[in-house]
Amino acid sequence: MMELERLLELPGALAAFRFDTDGALRAHLLRDGTGMTPLMLELLARSCIANQAMAGMEARGWEVLTGQAGFQPLVGLSVIGLEWSVVTGGHVAVVVRNRDADYEAAFAALQKGNAA
Repeated sequence: MMELERLLELPGALAAFRFDTDGALRAHLLRDGTGMTPLMLELLARSCIANQAMAGMEARGWEVLTGQAGFQPLVGLSVIGLEWSVVTGGHVAVVVRNRDADYEAAFAALQKGNAA
C-alpha cells in the first residue's frame, strides 16, 4: 500500500489503485469526499487495460507504417476527462483532478514505482 499512499500525495490525486492483467481491482486508496467507489475504480482499471492494449497496437502500427521507431515499449498513458483524469503505468494508476494535476509528476511517480 505504500506505493498507493505515495501516489495519493501527488497534486490533485483523488484515488490510486492497482489491478491485474484482466483489470480486476487488487488494491485501492480513495481520498475522502471524492464520491468515487471501488466499483468505479474497477471499471477504470478495466478501461486502463483496454486503452493500454489499443495504444500498444497503435504504437506498433505507427512504427510499421512509417518506419519510425521509439513508440514502444509503451510505459504509460493518460485518459483525460472533463473534471478528472486517470494516469496509468503498468498495472497501477492514479486519478487526478484536472485543475490541480501535475501529469509529469504522475508519470514520473508511476515509472519510479514500476522500476522498484
